[in-house]
Amino acid sequence: MRRRDLLRAGAATIFTIIAAPRLGRGADRAKTLVFVGVADLSILDPVVAGARPTRNAAYLVFDTLYGIDAQWKAQPQMVEAHAVEEDGLTWTLKLRDGLRFHDNEPVLARDVVASIRRFAPRVIFANALMNATDELSAPDDRTVRFRLKRPFPHLPEALAGPGGNVPAIMPERLAAESPFKPVAEVVGSGPYRFLKDEHVSGARAVFERFAEYQPRTGGTVGFTAGPKVAHFERVEWLTLDPFSASAALRRGEIDWWENPARDLVDQVNGDPNITVISHFATANGIMTFNQLYAPFDNPAIRRALLGAVDQAEAMSAIAGSDRNNWRDDVGLFGTGSPFASDVGIEVLRRPRDYGAVKRALAEAGYKGEKIVVIVPTDVSELGNLARTGAEQLRRAGMNIDQQDMDAGSWFRRRVNQSPPDKGGYNMFCTLIDRSLPNVHPLGNLAIRADGKEPINGWANSPRVEELRAAWLDTNDLGQQQRICVDLQKQLWTDVPFIPLGEYWQATAYRKDLIDVLPGCFAVFYGVRRA
Repeated sequence: MRRRDLLRAGAATIFTIIAAPRLGRGADRAKTLVFVGVADLSILDPVVAGARPTRNAAYLVFDTLYGIDAQWKAQPQMVEAHAVEEDGLTWTLKLRDGLRFHDNEPVLARDVVASIRRFAPRVIFANALMNATDELSAPDDRTVRFRLKRPFPHLPEALAGPGGNVPAIMPERLAAESPFKPVAEVVGSGPYRFLKDEHVSGARAVFERFAEYQPRTGGTVGFTAGPKVAHFERVEWLTLDPFSASAALRRGEIDWWENPARDLVDQVNGDPNITVISHFATANGIMTFNQLYAPFDNPAIRRALLGAVDQAEAMSAIAGSDRNNWRDDVGLFGTGSPFASDVGIEVLRRPRDYGAVKRALAEAGYKGEKIVVIVPTDVSELGNLARTGAEQLRRAGMNIDQQDMDAGSWFRRRVNQSPPDKGGYNMFCTLIDRSLPNVHPLGNLAIRADGKEPINGWANSPRVEELRAAWLDTNDLGQQQRICVDLQKQLWTDVPFIPLGEYWQATAYRKDLIDVLPGCFAVFYGVRRA
């Protein structure tokens, strides 16, 4: 309780000192959208990190070649049109005219080629595309050409996102940097530009409407597709604890609170000046094990823990007791998605027998090693999920070393490949937003098992990779579904991660905001005041 009170007081002080003088009243306030996200925007490069704040900010600052509409179809965004020739082996993309970066340089095809080469190692669908590409070139300033080794009909989806790591287009001089090291500047070509001089780490991030941005014509706004019209001159993100965010929303000092925790929704739900969307977006919980180091480099130890995990307990810890707000019996993919399956789910349905799990762990070779569990203290859902997961492992007899930290440190820690006692970790729990990539094997980051993905602890499973490749090679939905059944069977054997269930997230905003788009994640284009 003392820690929570300290966080409340500290965040309230930040809000009073930093936010209030900027907002004021009148015209400036009318032209500014003030937003509180789930955590501080601590990492700005959307290629390097897949954290939700980084992803959400990326769609303010950066544009993508294709976007995803409300029917989960890829639509041209920066691309004006494309042509497919030679039996699918040549794709020619023509860029829209008038695209400009925030440094006022034109967006050229060579910038696009360099950006694709940079984001592909971090965006697994795009990486699969590059593996199928013989040559990627820029024949002229507005033309990007793929010459493929084999047909790749999913090319628009592979270049679209959305997901964790964003397929962001940036200037060639920045795209030449390593995809594993943040770029020194945040320069995109999207509807808003990032104001570096107004960024206060841990408190505020500010974006200003980019006057040279030209929204694409035609269509309707749908997730990351359609005309991205900026109706506000500024978008300000504030980092507040949940109690301060709730109070600020009720007072009208902020416009939009991205994700109020279920136990705080009722505080704002009855306010006549506030709109609450109870089922705004879904997210799937996962328990991640660092598979670079003992004991979780041993799949038998990970398998034993399937008997310790209780999805219902995990979901109720973050979404409350009302089952309308969450689901258990969830495998690789979210409920209702095309490849969802309950095959093998009985391993998580049967009553928990922690004595049996302790014996299975001992037989697998666990000798009481310390298990470093990293927990973010300022994102309630992630913190509650991690604490619940840690407690389930503790009941199974594991020696838990719970290390609390702010979300920014947690985001950085979970990609650290150092040993657990030297800045790494053994286990963390996280949430994966239900967006298009997370409902198929080439998009869900947690399924990747080539030893290169941090979100699942650098899991390595040749069989999982074989099945993912087979899914990519077929366009037949029935065959794809059969492959996903085999993929889920493999989950219970290799355990690259443990699914923790699925829940609905809420969002809340002042009633004078309209055209907030539910169903995916917080996007700011199209949103306006009534």
